[in-house]
Amino acid sequence: MKMFVMFLIITHVSQHVSAVDMNEGDQFVLLRCEFPTMELDFPTVMWSRFDLSPSTVHQHQQEGDELKNQNQLYSSRTSMKPDALKTGDLSLNLTQLQLSDSGTYTCSVRTVRGERRVADVQLQVKERFPSWAKALLVLLIVAVGLLVHFRHYFMSVQHVEGNSGMESVQLPCETTVRLPEDVRVEWNDIQYNNVHVYQNGSDKPEEQHQDFKGRTEMKRDLLKTGDLSLTLKYPTDWDRRTFTCTVYSREGNILIKKLVKLQVKDCQVEVKEGVESVQLPFRTTGDLPEDTTVWWECEEPKPEVTTHLYLNGSDRPGEQHQFYRDRTEMKENLLKTGDLSLTLKCPTVRDTGTYVCYVISQNIWRMKTLMLNVKKRPQDKDETVDIRNRSSFTDPTPLMADQSV
Repeated sequence: MKMFVMFLIITHVSQHVSAVDMNEGDQFVLLRCEFPTMELDFPTVMWSRFDLSPSTVHQHQQEGDELKNQNQLYSSRTSMKPDALKTGDLSLNLTQLQLSDSGTYTCSVRTVRGERRVADVQLQVKERFPSWAKALLVLLIVAVGLLVHFRHYFMSVQHVEGNSGMESVQLPCETTVRLPEDVRVEWNDIQYNNVHVYQNGSDKPEEQHQDFKGRTEMKRDLLKTGDLSLTLKYPTDWDRRTFTCTVYSREGNILIKKLVKLQVKDCQVEVKEGVESVQLPFRTTGDLPEDTTVWWECEEPKPEVTTHLYLNGSDRPGEQHQFYRDRTEMKENLLKTGDLSLTLKCPTVRDTGTYVCYVISQNIWRMKTLMLNVKKRPQDKDETVDIRNRSSFTDPTPLMADQSV
């Protein structure tokens, strides 16, 4: 079942484009690319520039680097981390930068089932300032003096904590500077996705990344009050990341930039053995796409097993581990309401563990982690129970042929 989800991911993870500016002669640049490759069969990472022939900049596979088809412009100048396929950090290190290195670098992941273009990085290598031009830097001293007043608006980092299961959490960003009416306010995440965009007096949902649609809100009269805080609805551990609030002038200059690091705690559920049922709560935005897959899995203790699977509009008990057979239930119209909670009937101490719910569609990837603790009944204290010994079970969850890449 793990491979089933990984192939959904390789099909549906959104590609993003980033830009990097460097100077000729710089010692190195790191071209960022991240992708969960650890569960894929025989993956190969390809870094390419399609305006060159041959187009291969760097190739890495499980056995190590494979550079026989590498373009000679990059000979002895590229490297990747040795454990890249284990960690999912597929970033490329390029050394001794030259003007000819300017171009678009494509990071792709290839498996026996297909190929996914993960990220494009636009690298611009510029000529260094002439020596005489360095004298112009003296003029910047005056500008620095003006910026002292605004220094606490630039790149200050604030930490925010929330609990998985909260209805919403607020990411703060406030200023006392009077902002003009034509500014653009952008909230982005660390992957450069648009979390929320405000411009010309209104929100711009058409520019928002699909994962955040219906989940964000900014206050009215934000330019008058200076309160640019963002409300993020239904936070989960998937939202653990750093968010950036940036205010741009009409000319595109940065007026304010602030970082907010969000830490979302895992949901804790505790119940006593003998109750009729326990609910593992998970609420998100409603009106989810019809192709949404909801997959509940027990990840701890090992081995990982499928607790419940909702696919193509219906439950799939045939894909469920026999330990949970006839003991799980999800609500009707779950995609409409956004209530993806799972009811687990007749819980026992053997159900204690870590549960993860994955929500996957063409443009959506969300997850939530819950810790379930089922306490023994007092009369069972002297009993010896082999907690969650499922080694004799065989997970009947096959990789679905109709989901292959």
